Amino acid sequence: MARIREFDTEAALAAAMSAFRRKGYEATSVQDLVDATGVGRGSLYAAFGNKEGLYLAVMDRYREQYAVPLVELLASGAPARDLIRAMLVGVVDEIVRDGEQLSCLIVSATTERLPHDPDVAKRVRATTASLEDALTEAIREAQERGQVTSAREARDLAAFLLATVHGVRVMGAINSDRGSLMRIVEVALGCLD
Repeated sequence: MARIREFDTEAALAAAMSAFRRKGYEATSVQDLVDATGVGRGSLYAAFGNKEGLYLAVMDRYREQYAVPLVELLASGAPARDLIRAMLVGVVDEIVRDGEQLSCLIVSATTERLPHDPDVAKRVRATTASLEDALTEAIREAQERGQVTSAREARDLAAFLLATVHGVRVMGAINSDRGSLMRIVEVALGCLD
């Protein structure tokens, strides 16, 4: 019986994440994943089952790296306005630093896989809901302190800000000019007044 080669799962997931973010699910071939990870096809299949299994594992890792820390930050008790600004500016800074203009995995999964893949839909919806819930709570607390407008429902503002985050990521893939992206951020922050 052939021995399956051992490999660093974390490194393989990081490399696969970059590949999927660069090309999307459909355009990323198994050979692309083999080349990106440096892991043989048989070892990838043994660890993840198939390309979709690897993609789902990458989505889970993406949530752990990007969404979970953001949820924790929003629950930290720091002033919501400062947290929201830091969140939006952080997205812009990430886009500007990214010389490859990698797409947001949640955005690309939504447009490419969500309509016909229930496992992807479940992950996208769970990630989005956790972010929206955390934003809603932070905004609600800021409204009670008079730091954010009460003219709109906290949930509505949270949904708008989350849509702004995703929109900034899309616009950043088109044009990663920091000034252009920061103008979008400033307009969004104005909605909190």
